[in-house]
Amino acid sequence: FFLFFDGSAGVLPSISSLCPQRGQHLSHLLPSSLLGVVKAQTTAVAAPGLSQSAVHGKKVLRKGVVVITGASSGLGLAAAKALAETEKWHVVMACRDFLKAEKAAQSAGMAKENYSIMHLDLASLDSVRQFVHGFRQSGRPLDVLVCNAAIYRPTARKPTYTADGSEMSVGVNHLGHFLLANMLLEDLKKSDYPSRRLIILGSITGNTNTLAGNVPPKAGLGDLRGLAGGLDGRNSSAMIDGGEFDGAKAYKDSKICNMLTMQELHRRFHEDTGITFTSLYPGCIATTGLFREHIPLFRLLFPPFQKFITKGFVSEDESGKRLAQVQIPKQRSINDTQTLTIVLRFLQVVADASLSKSGVYWSWNNNSASFENQLSEEASDAVKAQKLWEISEKLVGLA
Repeated sequence: FFLFFDGSAGVLPSISSLCPQRGQHLSHLLPSSLLGVVKAQTTAVAAPGLSQSAVHGKKVLRKGVVVITGASSGLGLAAAKALAETEKWHVVMACRDFLKAEKAAQSAGMAKENYSIMHLDLASLDSVRQFVHGFRQSGRPLDVLVCNAAIYRPTARKPTYTADGSEMSVGVNHLGHFLLANMLLEDLKKSDYPSRRLIILGSITGNTNTLAGNVPPKAGLGDLRGLAGGLDGRNSSAMIDGGEFDGAKAYKDSKICNMLTMQELHRRFHEDTGITFTSLYPGCIATTGLFREHIPLFRLLFPPFQKFITKGFVSEDESGKRLAQVQIPKQRSINDTQTLTIVLRFLQVVADASLSKSGVYWSWNNNSASFENQLSEEASDAVKAQKLWEISEKLVGLA
């Protein structure tokens, strides 16, 4: 079965513009109380969606509706909170742990009229189908889908498996989202919102043309023989390339799959539907719970490694300088300015008019200017993307 619940209120700090060069595009994203003294010119931005129902021929403005997977913690929760707080979005928090999500929403101070919680376990394809059915039963349109949830088990010596028998990291991070995106594509097509988007979170670790992407074990899908065999560890390897199991590599491989899937979605559907398909690497919150299963030494050394070696870490000083341009009420400020910067980038890809180009992997430089990042040779391989799509279709029951 599925759970659908309208949440209640509580308190988590708010977000505001940290990027002066993007400020003109973000005024529609942020609560009016947080706009402060942003020094940017006013520029026209995309209007809210128009309701299908019209009274006496008049179109009615409505909130945008965004589904975010993995919205009960970390970046997903912070982004859900920030979007809900604008009062221009209704956020559907798609989460495995329903009670945890409700508690998180209450603690975040999200007004009950601006969010809903629905149960979604990406480790079960049946749960994905039930979620889609439940979402449609709710009667809400879908304007933006954000595939954010991920699991990372770098110290695992043996694979664990989803309810459908696939290795867990790829099953959740790729296959669960693959089915979800394909099923909800029909809902996105029906939306009357001005800018419909499907966003899949990427990772620098899956991009082998970067320093971080060359840290062993390196990502690599090989000829996809393991995936073709179902990743069940019995009839085939639990690894996509058919090799020996490695928990860290399984995660990195799943991120290549995410980026290839985004490009194949763009190739197949953008021209006919106008939907924007993008991926992004917003920066590294090196202290995020994503690394909770890593060894203590890694958790100690990873933040300075990201800060001084890969430059993927978003410094708090840099974030603070941007934050200083905006006056935010103390009782509603995000204390972790690094997280604030990354959440703002996340919101840009969701709703900023200047980041509406499809088929792009977005990144940001040290000055917080967004740019179209270059994917690695494998992560941009069109032939492999098509083969990955065809195998994935079979594994999730779409072909």
